[in-house]
Order: sequence, then structure tokens, then C-alpha cells
Amino acid sequence: MTTGPTPLSTSAALNPSAWQRLARAPMVVKIAFGFLGLIVFLCLFGDLLTPHAYDKTNLRHRLEPPVFLGGSWDFVLGTDRLGRDLFARLIFGLRVSIAIAILGTAIGAVLGTVIGFLAAHLRGWFEEVTMMLVDFQASLPFIIIALCLLAFFGNSLVLFIVIMGINGWEVYARLSRGVVLSAKAQPYAQAVVSLGADPWRLYTRHVLPNVAGVLIVQFTLNFPLTILLETSLSFLGLGIQPPNTSLGLILGEGRDYLINAPWLAVAPGVMIFLTTLSMSLIGDWLRDELDPTLKRSRDG
Repeated sequence: MTTGPTPLSTSAALNPSAWQRLARAPMVVKIAFGFLGLIVFLCLFGDLLTPHAYDKTNLRHRLEPPVFLGGSWDFVLGTDRLGRDLFARLIFGLRVSIAIAILGTAIGAVLGTVIGFLAAHLRGWFEEVTMMLVDFQASLPFIIIALCLLAFFGNSLVLFIVIMGINGWEVYARLSRGVVLSAKAQPYAQAVVSLGADPWRLYTRHVLPNVAGVLIVQFTLNFPLTILLETSLSFLGLGIQPPNTSLGLILGEGRDYLINAPWLAVAPGVMIFLTTLSMSLIGDWLRDELDPTLKRSRDG
């Protein structure tokens, strides 16, 4: 006699684990995850791969080519105009750029989500003012706002991270407001309210877990935009300042040597491109996986 599947096996089939989702992901997404794993490894243990400090100068070795262009194995990716090891600088710059992007995106996500929740709960004038600010920021290229803030308040690392956090908050505010209003109209939310739950319990225990997937996807989509903003401002000399460095600053320093030392600009440019592309691919894949409407249309 054949028995049907147990409830546990049925649940596992309907709700595959993260590893099962990743196993059936397209190959390009798996490659993106692998590249991001390499990025994490370089950020954590990259100093063990090079004997040189990122800021150590040696004019006797200035503008040495990378090893695949006939250079020495002592400087795998070559050196810059001051004889600094480009590989060591890329590792340190990657670490700084990723840290700023994570902090900036997290600040924007938390700020925008809280404002969106408040707008959906309070409604009235607060919601109107919030949506006016959202429309105002969305109507202007944020790099103009960032340039104005940096010109008025001066440049510092704390201010720079705050500016990265301001970028994109309006997307989370608009998104969280919409999904909260939709969730509040669902039967489960109305049942919780009828049982006497206060707003804090309703939002933190019931609404937020149901909209967290949408917010996580938006985080992965905003992350590459934050990296591009940081690299753009650093490229213009308005972001990270020496002796610190970042991918954008390394790219900006290499623009004057595109003819006789192109590796100074190509290496950070390729790293920026691959990092943002990987995050964008993963964000698109997560959106398809976590959005039930997209899954139904794809499977159907």
C-alpha cells in the first residue's frame, strides 16, 4: 500500500531551502555568488596574499606593468605612479568601498523603511509631507544633492557615509508605505487588530516579516547603485581622501595614465563593473524567487 507524502516532506517541497533554491538557479547567478564570495574573501584575508602595504611607496618601481604584461611577480598587478602595489591598493580600496556601500545602503534602508511605516500608520499630513519629500528627491539626480552637501559642509568620512545613506531612502519609504497599506488590509492583520494587538506588535511581529522579502530584494538592488555613487564621487575627488583609498579614488588616479599605464584604471574599473553586475544579477534572481506572482507567471 502506497502512502502519501508526510506533511514535513510536502512542506519541504513547497518551501525549498536556500541551498535548494541556489542549486536550481541559473549558472550566471551561481557565478555571481561565487564572485561575491571571492570579494568577501579578499576583504577579510586579502592582506595575506600580498607582502606590500597599500600605502608603501617605492619610486624605483613606479609604473611597473602587471605580470601578464612582462612585469615582476613581486607586483602581480603592477604599481602606480608612486611605486605602490596596485594589488594591495585594490584590496584595501575594495574593502573601503564595500564597507561604505553596506553602511550607506543599510542606513537608507532603515531610514526609509521606518518613515514608510510611519506614513502608512499615521496617514494625514505626515503621509503627505513624506510623499512630497519622496517626489522631490526622486525628481533630482542625487549626485547633484551630494555635490551640494559636500561643498557646503566639507568632506569627512562620517558625512560621506551619511550622504550614502540618504541616497535611496525614498525608494524604501515609497515601497514600505505601499506594502504596509496592502498588508494592513489583509485578513490576518485585521484579525490581529481585533484581538487587541497594539500597532507595535502588529508591525513588528506580523507585517514586517511578511514584507521583509521585498525589502531585502530592494537592498540588493540599491547596493550596486551605492557603490557607483561612491566611486563616482571619489573619482571626482569629492569622496574618500588620501591616505585612505577606494576603488573610485584608484580609478580617478589612473585616468591620467591611460596611455602609458592603462592597468591603473582598467583594474579598478573591472572590479567595480563585476561587483555591481554580480549584485544586480543576484538582486534580480532574489526578486524572481521571493515574488510569488512572478513565480506563478514563470511556472505557468
